Amino acid sequence: MSSTVALVILAVAIAVIVGLCFYAWSLRKEVSRREAYRRDEDARAQQNSLENLDYVVSALVQEQVDITEGAWRCKVLLEIIDPSLTERAEFKAFAEHYSRTQHLNTHTARQQLSPRERMQEDKERLMVENEMRDAVLEAARAVLKWRAQGSKALH
Repeated sequence: MSSTVALVILAVAIAVIVGLCFYAWSLRKEVSRREAYRRDEDARAQQNSLENLDYVVSALVQEQVDITEGAWRCKVLLEIIDPSLTERAEFKAFAEHYSRTQHLNTHTARQQLSPRERMQEDKERLMVENEMRDAVLEAARAVLKWRAQGSKALH
């Protein structure tokens, strides 16, 4: 093999290596950009969930929302914020109320029930609400107290 051919092969190899390095660098830059975007989205979602939780517990404490609806929403929002929050003793009333009422129909499924079935479900829901009212309202007040801690609230 002549030295000219060897130099051409070496130049091509170096060009390929430089090209691959540039490509790897651009891919790494894209991954970093996407990770930053995901972190920003997660932070926004977290903040939105906290704000929504504030609205729901305030409405619960002021009894502007059904106990069942408020407890369900609080449970879901707490799970979005941090799944371990629903396991805290002061917030367990939301999960307990949810577990006792989750079998009840909502929205379209509720509309498809006969009036008698709807009345039976309403009766059951109201019974659970009466039993759980104080515990759910106390849990809502605990959330307000927890949220008043501000930036320490998630730790």
